[in-house]
Amino acid sequence: MRILVIGAKGQVGWELTRRASRLGHDMLGWDVAELDITDAAAVDRELTASGAEVVINAAAYTAVDRAEQEPALAFAVNRDGPAHLAAACARLKIPLLHISTDYVYDGAKPGPYVEDDPTGPLGVYGTSKLAGDEAVRQLLPRHLILRVSWVFGVHGHNFVKTILRLAREREELRVVADQYGCPTFAGDIADVLLELAGRVAEIDARDAWGVYHYRGEPATTWHGFASAIVAMAREREPLSVHTVTAIATTDYPLPSARPVNSVLDCARLAARFGIQPRPWQAGLAALLASGA
Repeated sequence: MRILVIGAKGQVGWELTRRASRLGHDMLGWDVAELDITDAAAVDRELTASGAEVVINAAAYTAVDRAEQEPALAFAVNRDGPAHLAAACARLKIPLLHISTDYVYDGAKPGPYVEDDPTGPLGVYGTSKLAGDEAVRQLLPRHLILRVSWVFGVHGHNFVKTILRLAREREELRVVADQYGCPTFAGDIADVLLELAGRVAEIDARDAWGVYHYRGEPATTWHGFASAIVAMAREREPLSVHTVTAIATTDYPLPSARPVNSVLDCARLAARFGIQPRPWQAGLAALLASGA
């Protein structure tokens, strides 16, 4: 299968380009230098020439706090870009797999979010991502929107790498302990997307297009995640940090609010495709072993 990955230099895109060839796919990996998805004419022209049978969109504006000062850019990438991709895919009659986020929810629900729960993003980032989801749904029937949470990976910047850097520099880390979610390894997300891409005929036959959730397990807090990072990293190297202190969200104000609860329910993905959540500890171990 000829798969076009958009956002090939991001956390998930990087994993997709590495893993696709192992599965025998003919993979094209494009980032902004090869295709600016905010340019509708360029998207239509380049997708037509690509010969792709499936497009996976891993491109996004993900600077949650900076988005509050750059809403136009966030919407251009997160809303208009997916809309251009979906329109081109509709014309070419090929499916689009699109990565979304847990930040489309407001976090007020006491339990895990299912795909049909009402959305209510708290900031520009989540609002722009939700707008992109809606554009894809309206423009292209053959779509899979995969909402993921707390992504970390070997490549790129993420929470794990920030904690590792600070743990090497400081004796105490203060980390929010009243926000709940599910860390998710970028490599696992890539594996799920590639499996779904390879099952397009089955999805067509079952009319199983739509929105799905995927995340690592189990649920934790940012403090719990940071503590696990420090404990696992300490087995590999000496660290300066002695204490990981739990703090409240109010003790660490940021420009954009975060959902208090962004735990995702993955039962729909499991029921329809047999794909189960994977332990994030395995992904964390892989990241540490890579030396990234």
